[in-house]
Amino acid sequence: HTNSTKEEEQKATSPYYRTKLRGLYTTAKADAEAECSILRHALDKIAEIKSLLEERRIAAKMAGVYSDSDPPRKTMRRGVLMTLLQQSAMTLPLWIGKPGESPPPLCGATPASSDYVAKQGDKVAARVKSVEGDEQWILAEVVSYNHSTNKYEVDDIDEEGKERHTLSRRRIIPLPQWKANPETDPEALFSKDQLVLALYPQTTCFYRALIHTPPHRPQDDYSVLFEDTSYPDGYSPPLNVAQRYVVACKENKKK
Repeated sequence: HTNSTKEEEQKATSPYYRTKLRGLYTTAKADAEAECSILRHALDKIAEIKSLLEERRIAAKMAGVYSDSDPPRKTMRRGVLMTLLQQSAMTLPLWIGKPGESPPPLCGATPASSDYVAKQGDKVAARVKSVEGDEQWILAEVVSYNHSTNKYEVDDIDEEGKERHTLSRRRIIPLPQWKANPETDPEALFSKDQLVLALYPQTTCFYRALIHTPPHRPQDDYSVLFEDTSYPDGYSPPLNVAQRYVVACKENKKK
């Protein structure tokens, strides 16, 4: 019995088997790299298609807003809008870096660079004054940016083409453009107990919240505790909010 084990060990470590094994590993590695390259190419194509669809949507919206002959566009039904926001969160691409590559700005919790300007059609959190005069963060879409005044024009997502706001840069927080993968880039996610602004479920407003638990898998949402004075400890029970709609909170003081 001992002899046969020794023979097997010698066989396994013989130059012939070592070379054969190395050959198999090399082939498997080359196959994996080829598959990876095809997948990245496919993802680039998907991004291209999405960007073309977005360009068309913006062009149609501009035509609708600025055409006198057409009647004003009807406001989208609330249920439809909520479904669209959900789809937008689900289809936000996952950042898949190459080995050793750091997640870029606007991946998960990674903020935009200081000189970043959001493009037309980009979704942002925008701090606006309501009719009553109090301030709130809403989900909005960028219409344009004026470089001489450093101000954005944005549309409230809830009243497409009706509510337009002119806001300074500090009143705008761009939303993430990639989901961060908790398995490979956990540092690009907000951590437990961090103060954030999160889109309250079934609304188009952002409110201050604490991270309860970050996502564990790429497709998971954050679990957050919204500030809510109607609860004894000042926070709501945990609610799920997609990575797409969680951004760093710019204000530290409690109102």
